[in-house]
Amino acid sequence: MNVPSINLEAVHLSLNSGAGQVHILNDVSLRIAAGESVAILGPSGSGKSSLMAIASGLERATSGTVEVAGADFSALDEDGLALARRGRIGIVLQAFHLIPTMTALENVATPLELAGSRDATPQARAALEAVGLGHRLEHYPAQLSGGEQQRVALARATVSRPPILFADEPTGNLDGTTGAAIIDLMFGLHKDQGTTLVLITHDPALAARCRRIIEMRDGRIVADRPSQAVAA
Repeated sequence: MNVPSINLEAVHLSLNSGAGQVHILNDVSLRIAAGESVAILGPSGSGKSSLMAIASGLERATSGTVEVAGADFSALDEDGLALARRGRIGIVLQAFHLIPTMTALENVATPLELAGSRDATPQARAALEAVGLGHRLEHYPAQLSGGEQQRVALARATVSRPPILFADEPTGNLDGTTGAAIIDLMFGLHKDQGTTLVLITHDPALAARCRRIIEMRDGRIVADRPSQAVAA
């Protein structure tokens, strides 16, 4: 657990607006070891989703160092970041972002095909079976419930077995029972595959399932502590 999977040093993120420059992240430094489960906890506007965007390569930091799974994200342009994410990072968001004209199997297989995999379909089938959707392979998103769509999104994010999985409010569009099932699946995959799990949430009870909790306020980390989790 000593090898850093994610290493951020003195990261700042500022955006220009009509009222001037807005500071989103302020001098954030963070190390997450390979295989950890970490919750980023904070209210809306605290900067937690922006921190995830920087660490996952979806956004470039204004300044600072961002090293993720052996790649120096802070030295890459947008095209370079897109390539660096491939195979390193899986992302699950509150919105499912499935392609409506593709079946569940096609939605999961497509990223593999774009990466040049020759075994995209059997890998996608196995990933869907792992999240309990082996019987829904040929269904389109509109034919699936919200929980099933999020399972497809989770299968798509983990099909290439990336070393890091980010989840940003993954149960926000689901009812309590369905959301709990998705979280159970996510932690099961984290345990079985040894994936580094970074969970973005405003829910303290959900954060407590991770081994470590990082709290954010006003674009800064204000607390970093172990949780009482025993099953993550």
